[in-house]
Amino acid sequence: MAAPDFTYESLCIQYPEEDVPFVLKTGLIHLLPKFHGHAGEDPHKHLKEFHIVCSTMKPPDVQEDHIYLKAFPHSLEGVAKD
Repeated sequence: MAAPDFTYESLCIQYPEEDVPFVLKTGLIHLLPKFHGHAGEDPHKHLKEFHIVCSTMKPPDVQEDHIYLKAFPHSLEGVAKD
């Protein structure tokens, strides 16, 4: 059986170009739900809450996907961040 043809680049997250640069404010980062990766945590609940919080912080002329990509790493802690 042949090994899949993967390159390192195909495994990396590629962020889209931003039309309008923006910065996440510290106060908004603190509002994000935290996911620690523990066995009892519900990842679907985390994503639903994350989506709700991000939808309230939409700056003008910024695509929601860009907000999600910038904010998501700030919602992870502990084992989930590793």
